[in-house]
Amino acid sequence: MEETRSTEELVEALQTPVDFDFELPDPEDEDIDEGEFQLRLETMWQICDRFDLQTEIWRGRILRTIRDREKQGGDSRGTGFLNWLKAREISKSQAYALIQLANSADTLLNEGQLDPQSINNFSKRAFVEAAKAAPEVQRLVSEVAHNGDRITRREVKQIADEWTAMSSELLPGAVKEKAANGALPLRHLAPLVRELEKLPDAHLAAIQQEITDKPDVDTVKALTSSARNLSKYLDAAAQVQTLRRANIDVEMALEEALRLDCLHVAADLLKQATQLEQSVGKLYSAWKRLSSLADRLYVDTGASNPYLRAMLTSLDGLTRDVIEVYLDDSGERQVRLKVITDNE
Repeated sequence: MEETRSTEELVEALQTPVDFDFELPDPEDEDIDEGEFQLRLETMWQICDRFDLQTEIWRGRILRTIRDREKQGGDSRGTGFLNWLKAREISKSQAYALIQLANSADTLLNEGQLDPQSINNFSKRAFVEAAKAAPEVQRLVSEVAHNGDRITRREVKQIADEWTAMSSELLPGAVKEKAANGALPLRHLAPLVRELEKLPDAHLAAIQQEITDKPDVDTVKALTSSARNLSKYLDAAAQVQTLRRANIDVEMALEEALRLDCLHVAADLLKQATQLEQSVGKLYSAWKRLSSLADRLYVDTGASNPYLRAMLTSLDGLTRDVIEVYLDDSGERQVRLKVITDNE
């Protein structure tokens, strides 16, 4: 019954008539000042945006219904749903974006966080952003929308940032107090909190003490960068197999990098090492696969297939133990990699 009522309220809220017979201002009319010109166009744009939101919420609900029906009675591949999309020239990604929008609207309505009459105050992206936010953020956003203010994704993000900063236990009380008084902008604190959330407890105390000693914007920005580099360093160090096999004390290396003020370089170094190890693994798998396919094609062909044999011959530099690849079209730069495995 509640779901039916929510649907009825949403229908009522979205049935506001929209008149598209706009009288656009003449761009060459010098009697219209710039402020009025911009205001008139912005008003028209918001009407279009509202109508677009209304349409796409219901399209998303329709698509979701078709998809769910297919899950009940269709095949496991969802062929009927895909054919329905194809007939209407809708891509799968577009369809699921619309379904996400409908889900966002229903989430906000069903949880009682949004007054259906306020729905037209949201942009599409704001709807999706609000639905993904914490319930406290949804409540704050809904209060703003209920007051008649226009809600875009930027407003949702701003409210979320403010709530993240003021509700976090990772920021010292003195810093929160200064932020509450307006002496320290919350928009700078939210990124710091998000970076601190990624760090182990052992690395938090020094950062918290530093911001307590000097709670200003420059310090916050510097600590956010440091925390980001520290997180990158720790994540990358845990992934580099070469370091694990060598039994390197990455924490002591970290201490030295901090002392020399080169943590960002060390973090980038480990990130590149991780990417190189992963690339080598992918290279080896591709090389084995290429060699296997070349061998199979060689067996299936003979002298009567000179073009296929010529193609195999030209690829020989990629299938042998020494891989040869030119780095430019001119052929002046070449790299050779020798593949040696443990069982050789």
